[in-house]
Amino acid sequence: MDWRTVGLLALVGVMAGVLSGLFGVGGGSIIVPALVWAGLSQKEASATSLASMILMSVSGVASYAAAGNVDWLAALMLTLGTVAGTQVGTWLLDKLPEAALRWLYVIFLCSVIAEQLMRVPERNSRIVPGLGSSLTAIGVGILIGLLSGLLGVGGGGVAVPALTMMGASDLVARGTSLLAIFPSSVSGTAANMRRGLVHLRNGLLVGFSAAVSTPLGSLAARSVSARAGTYLFVLYLMIVVARSIYAAAKVTPGLHTAHRPH
Repeated sequence: MDWRTVGLLALVGVMAGVLSGLFGVGGGSIIVPALVWAGLSQKEASATSLASMILMSVSGVASYAAAGNVDWLAALMLTLGTVAGTQVGTWLLDKLPEAALRWLYVIFLCSVIAEQLMRVPERNSRIVPGLGSSLTAIGVGILIGLLSGLLGVGGGGVAVPALTMMGASDLVARGTSLLAIFPSSVSGTAANMRRGLVHLRNGLLVGFSAAVSTPLGSLAARSVSARAGTYLFVLYLMIVVARSIYAAAKVTPGLHTAHRPH
């Protein structure tokens, strides 16, 4: 690995860490393209991105937990789903084409954006414990794990809006999302390593860089209002949607070949 690549991956890690702390996401939307640029295949980049999120999530959870912004019970329910979902996602990553799930991801993100614009979470609200909220969290966790294993994303774009819809404040949703990312990252990385898809050196470089900058993002999240934080999150999701449409088009046979000259 040359110094140019090392510098790029370190910078990407810092950027991903800030996004992770600010929005409660894994940062795979920028990590995966950078790893592809560094020479990894799409599958290897997704697997290595997931590995880098282990260190990043630990750093982010510590920052949010210190301020009391983690719902541990909701995180446990999410974890029950993510561990199972990640195993399915990593299996699909190794077996199936990605186009259909990538387009479903785009549609889902568009619905999340619409929901976020219609409702701003309360800064001091909390999830009411109960069977309904627990089952919902487990279901959300399965979806997060599936996306994490298949696309190399942390699932924050799913977890954060889902947790706010369940009643969590914006800060608690982000802190809890980061906590849920940890077990899915560990579980998915273990499965991907058995399949030989993880480039550990690249993953550690991005992960360490991200872990250093994640607390800066969580500090920024606490310094803005819930409304401003929601609008910033929507802006981030719009960028992710644009990139996801491009990525989905690349793996969709008809669209991928339509623009080629004859």
